[in-house]
Amino acid sequence: MSLPILLTVDDDPSVSRAVARDLRRRYGRDYRVMRAGSGADALDALREIKLRGETVAAILADYRMPRMNGIEFLEQAMDLFPHARRALLTAYADTEAAIQAINVVDVDHYLLKPWDPPEEKLYPVVDALVETWRAVGDRSVEEIKVVGHRWSEPSYRVRDFLARNAVPYRWYSVDEPEGRRLLEAAAAGPDDIPVVITPDGQALSRPSGTEIASAAGLSTDPAGEFYDLIVVGGGPAGLGAAVYGASEGLRTVLVEKKATGGQAGQSSRIENYLGFPDGVSGAQLTDRARRQARKFGAEVLTARGVVALETRGSARVVRFEDGSEIAAHSIVLATGVMYRALDAEGCADLTGRGVYYGSASTEAQACEDEDVYIVGGANSAGQAAVFFSRHARSVTLLVRGKDLAQSMSHYLIEQIRAIDNIDVRLRTSVVAARGDRHLEELTLCEAGSGRTETVPTGHVFVFIGAAPHTDWLGDTLTRDAHGFVCTGPDLLVEGHRPAGWTLDRDPYYLESSVPGVFVAGDVRAQSVKRVASAVGEGAMAVTLVHRYLEER
Repeated sequence: MSLPILLTVDDDPSVSRAVARDLRRRYGRDYRVMRAGSGADALDALREIKLRGETVAAILADYRMPRMNGIEFLEQAMDLFPHARRALLTAYADTEAAIQAINVVDVDHYLLKPWDPPEEKLYPVVDALVETWRAVGDRSVEEIKVVGHRWSEPSYRVRDFLARNAVPYRWYSVDEPEGRRLLEAAAAGPDDIPVVITPDGQALSRPSGTEIASAAGLSTDPAGEFYDLIVVGGGPAGLGAAVYGASEGLRTVLVEKKATGGQAGQSSRIENYLGFPDGVSGAQLTDRARRQARKFGAEVLTARGVVALETRGSARVVRFEDGSEIAAHSIVLATGVMYRALDAEGCADLTGRGVYYGSASTEAQACEDEDVYIVGGANSAGQAAVFFSRHARSVTLLVRGKDLAQSMSHYLIEQIRAIDNIDVRLRTSVVAARGDRHLEELTLCEAGSGRTETVPTGHVFVFIGAAPHTDWLGDTLTRDAHGFVCTGPDLLVEGHRPAGWTLDRDPYYLESSVPGVFVAGDVRAQSVKRVASAVGEGAMAVTLVHRYLEER
């Protein structure tokens, strides 16, 4: 019997040869690697393969090809080999097109070029493709379906949750015939949206985060009751702590309420992170860190909100929203910060319906040829402005301060200046948002003059302030006036240790007012609000955890 085929399609001969070479090196014994220089040539090859009765396991197609791009090719290739797994080769600038292709033509993965080293960037993706192909054979791949309304805030929350957790799904609007048919089959109506339909056919109306996570196959229940280390929060600091904790032999569990990556996970492109000279998206960085943590044996729990932290003898206990709890010898608190709500008339009612907090990549396609507004003057706002400039007709950055240099990195300021469709308006804030079913206009106010202006728009993305999510701690840990958790030297008042401190030593640098509870990343008072420093603090916290455990 002939070997199944791995087909690559790229109009650049050097890229085509390189990907075929790398594929043969790893898969040559079990698969026949073929390559084509255009979509048309590839379709001819697939027709011949079909006539010979051979099978195609996976197809890797370049996105930017003349006459027929990768998405158009894959649409036609599906008619010939509907069960072959599909991946899109793309440059960073076309990442959003690749993400949208997941819904358009059932693309399983996308790969950014260049993929060096292939052991890290190419082979894990192709491994997943061929494993899926082997597992399902000629059966269709199971998928999650979401039925909702574009301007429904609960529908947006479901889509955002799935996208941020890298869960492929298919979106159906209730305004489309297929969406209405699915609602009818689920015995649901417009008042029940969003409806999430699981791969086994179960319909969930207005599901909770835990229900969505379970439907998506994400882990929500801990495997044990006691660990060496509990990491609360899955941003860069939490992921760093989980990777280093698990790799150094600690029984580690990471608990995240929404999606790993935190605010950094929503960044369209981080260019000043060490080791990534061409930049890296927050989603890519998060996915690698999550896989790395799991590789070393860390558990990752999603959609589990922690509501209390307690001390019971030498154990440190966290309690979940449903009343269940887990305990450990030590805890790393890395809950990060949230964007502050925009204090403007009408914004609260339009959240998720034109007013968004963070860079909502799920809305990028809807912003095509639209006028988009970004509120904020720090790096996250600048990155969002650059990202949406590739989709929107115009992007206006609204900055309350007098210049960008106060809060934004120089490289990002220079990028923004070089993009023609980005306009920066300084000393300007939003005072009102209005719309019927969704956002339709903003009222802006210019500081100093007090002059107001009403502008039409359907999309505003907010990146202001940094509010720590620490109210649930109550009086358990010492916090500053803004809610950030105090650690190490900041806990010493005139040389005295914090009240209730039980050890005959001062708190370690990242240690809170409760021994064995460490704090890393943006939630820590006096921390540097950068991805690299958060990862470093996560790693440093694990070193201090080891010191603490040696004392016991």
